[in-house]
Parts: sequence; structure tokens; C-alpha cells
Amino acid sequence: MPTMKIRGGDLDLVEYEFNAFPPGQNLKTLGYEKKKYLLKPYPGKISVKAPARIHLTVLDMNRFAPDHPGGGGIGFAIQCYCMIDVECTKKVIEIDYSRSAIIENFVAVFKKTVGYTGGFKIKAIDHQHKHVGLGSTSTVMIAVATAMNEALGRPLTNDQLRKLIGHNYVEETADGNIVFGFETGVGPAVSLHGGMAIMGDELTLVYHHPFAVGKNVYIIIPPTNISSAGTQEFDLLMNRARTLDYRDRELKAYLFLMDLVPALEHDDVKKAGDVIWEIEFRGSKRAEVEHHSFAIYHYMSQLRDAKLEFVGMSSVGPSIAVVTALDKKAMEKILKPLGLSIAIATKVDNEGLKITLKK
Repeated sequence: MPTMKIRGGDLDLVEYEFNAFPPGQNLKTLGYEKKKYLLKPYPGKISVKAPARIHLTVLDMNRFAPDHPGGGGIGFAIQCYCMIDVECTKKVIEIDYSRSAIIENFVAVFKKTVGYTGGFKIKAIDHQHKHVGLGSTSTVMIAVATAMNEALGRPLTNDQLRKLIGHNYVEETADGNIVFGFETGVGPAVSLHGGMAIMGDELTLVYHHPFAVGKNVYIIIPPTNISSAGTQEFDLLMNRARTLDYRDRELKAYLFLMDLVPALEHDDVKKAGDVIWEIEFRGSKRAEVEHHSFAIYHYMSQLRDAKLEFVGMSSVGPSIAVVTALDKKAMEKILKPLGLSIAIATKVDNEGLKITLKK
């Protein structure tokens, strides 16, 4: 695996080696394993439907790294879903999912944490939009964690599940192994609770609130040949983004507290959109957008000029999320001259994941 250099300034240069490992190693149980849990395996099937997320920005890139979750951030849930079915078994672990290594690893984390000696039969269907900023990995993981927890009688709280995912967040490698990845905790939080969430450091859920009730959400994926995964993502997040957040993190925190939260309290989508538009040019978010070239700014600026209420790029992109009262036909009319199209037409999910018990 490559050794990546992290530069936060002229005198701040360290090396980070991506050490791949098989699923089931390097498990972090956070001390939760010290408690003795009364487990009650459910005799039927647990189904979980979890919404995907739009991750609008990290607060401070200097506060997280692979195998060190945190950094804070904001995002919201959308009605684009991952579906998980889980059944308890006597011993065998059976996983029906194309990215089985990430689930296999968290099954090991969960079993070790609660002291479960049995197995699970797991089937996962994700939202099929990988590495474009919609959080397929985090959505699948919170859905699997919730389903396993429900199947054993809820030994852990939602906060404990979120933190276990964050500290054991991994991405798969080409050879079937895994490596620690970047995680702010925004995805699991909004998938659990719905609406928009503001996260502090160390996966702390600071605030969540319903967002854009009755409005439409359009996901637009501009053409790009620039990767948002792997070593390219590492270079982006751990170098220029960190430098920019040294400069702008205080302003970003101020905008969250003094402008975004009041906008959410008053269900003012336009004001929230104005805050996010300011964030697009600040700190690490600027580095993420420019990673895809200034064309992304050009597209988003044209969408803002069309008087759309809320425009922001999700995560490291290239997906652009638009929140507006306009219907699909009116939105397509705006996009056609720009050479863009709607990839997903949906709404904000303000309810969070749903659990169904089946005999």
C-alpha cells in the first residue's frame, strides 16, 4: 500500500502509510465490551431501510484522518435508500453484498463488543451510487449495525452504534482487504435521525432538525474524469484542505451557529442555502470543489443565478445537491442549456431509518 504525505504547512509534514488488513483485525470496541449484555436473538428477520446522505462540508479537516474519526460537519438525509435484511444464525456468517469485506469487519466488531457467539445472515442492497458523494458506505454500515442490534434485543444505543462505525470505518481494497477511511459521523447521524445534522468533533451529534419539508431535492452529477476515492481523496483531504481549514474553521463554525441553525429553526431554505453557498468558497470545501476544476463552481453559480434556493456539492463530489420548490419539469428546463441532467429526483428524509420485524 502507498505511503502518503500530509502537509499542513511549511513545518508540518508527516507520512501516513495505508496498511491494508483482512476483515476482523484491528477491532475497536471503545470499552463497550466491558459490560455484560443480555442478548435476545430474534427468531425472524429484521429489515432496515436507511436513507442516504448529502455531506455538505467538514468543519475542520485537521481534526480527522484515516483511523481517527471526527472533524465535525453538516449534512442531511435524502429519500434514496439502502435496504438490509438480517437474521440470526447458530454460527455461520453469510453476507450477500458486493462489498462484503466492510460488512464482515463490522460484524466482527459488533460480535466482540456485545459478546455474541452466534452468526448472522445478512443481505444488503445499497443505493447504487458509489463514490459520487452520497455516502453509500456509511449508509450501509448504519443500516447493518442497526439491524444486528435490533436482532439481539438492542443491547447498544444509537450513539454507541454511531461511534463504533466511526472508529471502525473502512473501505475495501482491490485484493479484498480493507483500510481505515475518513469519517466525520454525519452519514450515520442523518441516516438514523433524518433531516439535517450538525456534528462536532469525536462524532458528537450537536444538533439535528427537520429540513426543507415539502421541497424537492435534485442530485446533479456533472461530467468529470477526476476520482473522488482512494489516494486522490487522501491527497485532497489531508493536504490543501487542511491548510485552508486552519484559516477558515472559526468562520465556518460561526456560520453554523449564528446563521444555519436559525435558518433551520425557521424552515428558511433560502437562508440555509445562502450559508452553504458561502461555505462552498471557504476552507476545505473550497479544496473539494476545486479538485473537480472550476467547472463545478461555474455550474453551481449558474444554478444560483437561476434563483434556486439551495445549491451545494456533496462531500468530495462531484454530485451537486439542489433543494427547491420547483417541480422536475421546471428544473429540467433550467438544466438543459447548461448541458446537465437530473441524476436523482427525491426529497429530504426527515424521519430517519425504518425497522421492520418479520416472523
